[in-house]
Amino acid sequence: MALIELKDVSKLYGFGDATTLALDEVSVTIERGEFVAVMGPSGCGKSSLMNVIGLLDRPSHGNYKLDGRKVAKLRANRAARVRRDTIGFIFQSYNLLPRLSILENVALPLAYKGVSVKKRIRQASTMLERVGIQNREYFMPSQLSGGQLQCAAIARALVNNPKLIIADEPTGNLDSESSRLVMELLSEIHKTGNTVLFVTHNPELTRYATRVLYMHDGNIIHDEQTAIGQVAATARKVLYTLPTTNEEDDLAGVSALMRARPDVPSVGRKVTRPKSRSTKKAASKRKTSVRRKKADV
Repeated sequence: MALIELKDVSKLYGFGDATTLALDEVSVTIERGEFVAVMGPSGCGKSSLMNVIGLLDRPSHGNYKLDGRKVAKLRANRAARVRRDTIGFIFQSYNLLPRLSILENVALPLAYKGVSVKKRIRQASTMLERVGIQNREYFMPSQLSGGQLQCAAIARALVNNPKLIIADEPTGNLDSESSRLVMELLSEIHKTGNTVLFVTHNPELTRYATRVLYMHDGNIIHDEQTAIGQVAATARKVLYTLPTTNEEDDLAGVSALMRARPDVPSVGRKVTRPKSRSTKKAASKRKTSVRRKKADV
């Protein structure tokens, strides 16, 4: 049985003439244990897809099954329980509470689940050891680097032992070294049997995935199986190819600039500027002086 099943799922935002179609009849199936990357340009519907899969948002149309259960029309409180027990979230901006220690942040999901203080602190500490920052568990979020904060966010996502990990641009705010650390952690999580679904703009990160989905205008336009350790072929082709321009493109760009900035002079065209009063007076004096000299001659 597949873990995620979406059939003809659409998501609309707004009303009337202001309606935006974020997802357009998306159908996709994700099996247990897959490591799936979702790629596409900004505004193509990646985050909307993650929100629907993560039960943060409801589809406007279509059917959604999570772990064999129809969840598209669950009531808010029931959806919250399913989300808490089944899904772990990792966000680009970490979303750690600044007034709680790292240990308290990681233990927070267990508090909502009703776990005793002693047990949840022990589980949170064990999870921080797993991601390699147990020696920072009593630090505040402001005292950690970006990579350490994302490791703490991963520990918080894992502390409930979820079946699905959803990571929305988990390396978007990190340097290359911290990005590799985070992706290696996600890879280790995947190897233990978890299903991982992550959004990225970086084609290099498809090396960690077993499957890549490409989105455009609210649709999944390509679905590619890929070998771990290799950049996905379509990601390399689409995102590594630099666009080329010709002379017509350059002229069109200059023309557009001139329409937007009419005060900017064209190259090779003489610009006449209106003379000020002081300039006019000086010119008049020069003309009078020349006439006098001619009369004296």
